[in-house]
Amino acid sequence: MTTWRTNYTTSDLWRSLKYLWPVFWINSFFDRYTGGSQRPVFFDIGKTVPALTLITEQQAIVKEELEIVLAARSSIPRYHDLDFLQFSISGKIDKEKDWKVLMLYAMGERPAGNRSLCPKTCELLDNVPGLFQAFFSILDAGKSIPLHAGPYRGYLRYHLALKIPTKNPPSLHIEGQQYVWQVGEAILFDDTFYHEVVNKADEDRVILVVDVLRPLPPLAHLANRLIMQYATRYIYAKGVLRASALIARFSKAARRCDSRKPYPG
Repeated sequence: MTTWRTNYTTSDLWRSLKYLWPVFWINSFFDRYTGGSQRPVFFDIGKTVPALTLITEQQAIVKEELEIVLAARSSIPRYHDLDFLQFSISGKIDKEKDWKVLMLYAMGERPAGNRSLCPKTCELLDNVPGLFQAFFSILDAGKSIPLHAGPYRGYLRYHLALKIPTKNPPSLHIEGQQYVWQVGEAILFDDTFYHEVVNKADEDRVILVVDVLRPLPPLAHLANRLIMQYATRYIYAKGVLRASALIARFSKAARRCDSRKPYPG
């Protein structure tokens, strides 16, 4: 008699389903050139994406325009309002605290209203070859970000620290390594490794996040650019972000309706 296994877990299901996910096969193709499981976590910015060094060097411009951005903070969406797929890392824990994101570039999409707040910063970004995504990341005091990993191996992520608490500064934990942000410093890393942000600070953390196409040999680079220009732009940047805006409006309307309901009794 065959005995069927009864303790099939969610993790088992995910391991089975991942082979049906196109991104798994795309990442497997890229891993021929990235080093696969032995690929580096952190990268030298000047050697890997030299154009990003200009943003680091011109950070005074970014910091000046950041003050204008923060003055409009109340209208900046939470990450999971902008992208509902991010709810598990943005809205599930520390619910009373926010992780807000001001998107400046998303796979070819340029939100004009957001960019009008920081035109000089956007000019710097537009001069970065292979720009994939860019946004200000505003993390409330004490708001941590749980363990997660980026899904797509085709880009690398740059952080420029703009406002960092001096007492108990937040830290990035990735692949057994810990990085503590310091004002004015920049890093470049592979965010497809599982990572988390531990934040016990009493002040907010603000960084500029820039995703750029990962340097790859010509054939893989062409495939990466085509995926970015068509698949990610029209499925994610246009589809998910628009759907998220609609969901956010419905959620806000529902909360208003709930607040108007009389208490029972």
